[in-house]
Amino acid sequence: MVSPIVSLQAPKDVSIDEIEAELRSLWQSQGGDEDAAAVTRAATFSLIVYEPDGTQQLLASLGFYTGPIDGIAGPRTEAAIKAAQKAYSMEVTGKSDEALINKLQTEFAQVKAEDKLTLENKTAAVSYSPDSQGATADAIAASNPCRIVTLCPILGEDTGVKVQVSAYCPISKQSKNTLVCCEYITLSGTAEALERIGGIIAALAIADLPKFVWWKATPTPEHPLFQRLVSASDTVIFDSSSFVHPEADLKSLAKLVKQDTALADINWRRLAPWQELSAAAFDPPERRKAIYEVDQVTIDYERGNHSQALMFLGWLASRLKWTPVAYQFEGGDYDIRKVKLTDDKQRAIEVELAGIPTADWGDIPGDLVSLRLTSTNEEADCCTVLCSSTTGCMRMEAGGGAQSCYIEQVTPLFDQNTENLLGQQLQRWGREMLYEESMAVADKILQLAE
Repeated sequence: MVSPIVSLQAPKDVSIDEIEAELRSLWQSQGGDEDAAAVTRAATFSLIVYEPDGTQQLLASLGFYTGPIDGIAGPRTEAAIKAAQKAYSMEVTGKSDEALINKLQTEFAQVKAEDKLTLENKTAAVSYSPDSQGATADAIAASNPCRIVTLCPILGEDTGVKVQVSAYCPISKQSKNTLVCCEYITLSGTAEALERIGGIIAALAIADLPKFVWWKATPTPEHPLFQRLVSASDTVIFDSSSFVHPEADLKSLAKLVKQDTALADINWRRLAPWQELSAAAFDPPERRKAIYEVDQVTIDYERGNHSQALMFLGWLASRLKWTPVAYQFEGGDYDIRKVKLTDDKQRAIEVELAGIPTADWGDIPGDLVSLRLTSTNEEADCCTVLCSSTTGCMRMEAGGGAQSCYIEQVTPLFDQNTENLLGQQLQRWGREMLYEESMAVADKILQLAE
């Protein structure tokens, strides 16, 4: 539950060179009333959030756009805007404006209500959500008072960068007489305009405190602003569940890891209960050696984004020293992908990734549904089924051998929403070797794609 918030300073328009002076003035003005609560400014970390305005997500969800979600008005974005304007009988300019955004939002709401979004567009649809308006950042600030710098690239005309500063104080039951307040700095403009002040943006992070970048867009290693922010941060945070092109975007993350960038993927955190139960299944002494008999793996996930499935396979293969040797996309109703690997004894391992069409699509596209580990060696006691729903369990058990399988239902953890996962991530920084090792294997699999 989010703490009540006291507004210390409503959003105020300032010029770029007045940001720090305005904040200093704000804090110096506090403390004059002896009966008022003591107010101190945030001193935990700085969080820079890059958040496109939603136009590209809306265009992608409605079938007009197939490019990266990056807030950059390139040729594909311009063509998509023209197509939308023509389809909705608007003036065809190729430029986004308030009228277009309002129309896209109306059309998106109608298509979503009528459940006419295609499976291919649902990931883009989920990435355009109420959270895009900053609700998650507010929740983080409420529990972790900090400085939040939000970058809002827009697709309209380049008229420079608009700046607002504000301050809010979460009220803690434990310390009602002391308010530790959050500083907000919001900068909006075209991607080109924000890039021009990239040095100023990096300097806005509070010195000598941890610095995080939450890049709520497609990974863009070549983007100058991205490069500048990465070089000035302790950790760059993504959420691969929102990737519209999972394979290309995961490759970009792997490229960043190879460049010694400290990355964190919120979607990786959602795999924790699956990883823990998989390990626990082979923890009993009589089953410990059986894990090395596994040579058949099936991973089911909610169709729309296979990032979780690939990362889980990367984790499993990295732990068991499996080497990818082939990757093939077969498609069909279940969006089948086949992966072949070998272990250190040159045994062949066959893996199937299956996207399960679901009638009700939730907030996290691509969540794992079920997992089956088994062996062609009928004497091996290694059959293991993990599932998050009754339907998932039934599908896995229908594969045969259910009587001799270890079966466990995965209960989603209460703290798996974005706010809690991001809050946990902000308590640590630096590189995470288990994630990097898993991503390295996932990248090898993707490099084998035909």
